[in-house]
Amino acid sequence: MLLQAAVDGQLGTIGYGLAAIGPGIGIGILFAAYIQASARQPESAGFNRTWLIFGFAVVEALALFGLVLAFALQ
Repeated sequence: MLLQAAVDGQLGTIGYGLAAIGPGIGIGILFAAYIQASARQPESAGFNRTWLIFGFAVVEALALFGLVLAFALQ
């Protein structure tokens, strides 16, 4: 007796799931670097916060591009 499982669904959801892994790791690395830099030199935390927000926006844009691409390729 041979049973095969049917895979139903859209490939876009799998693609977006894979596309969200990279930005998730990037955000984790970004915040870890900010915390480490602020712990080493607390007086530069304000300057580093500017680059933190900028980097977060860029990395989060990658996740949004993945979401848009998942819907666009349907």
